[in-house]
Amino acid sequence: MVLFFSLTTPVGIGIGIGISSRYKENTPAALILEGLFNAASAGTLIYMALVDLLAADFMNPKIQKNVKLQVGANVSLLFGAGCMSLIAKWA
Repeated sequence: MVLFFSLTTPVGIGIGIGISSRYKENTPAALILEGLFNAASAGTLIYMALVDLLAADFMNPKIQKNVKLQVGANVSLLFGAGCMSLIAKWA
């Protein structure tokens, strides 16, 4: 796994250098490809946030036993997602 992660950046840079001479950023194919890459990276970020980070917080025995903490955690999560959506409107 370490080898995979350490090689992805140099391989990506090499691919970028290789296609830079033929890449036209306003063509429909380029826009579709950019959208696919953005969707893949956003999906990875959402997966990491929800599965790896938030799951541990929500499965904490302290939160599991207290309904008030559960409601507070869920409201805070939704409020934070709403704020990020609002910020994304101007990004």
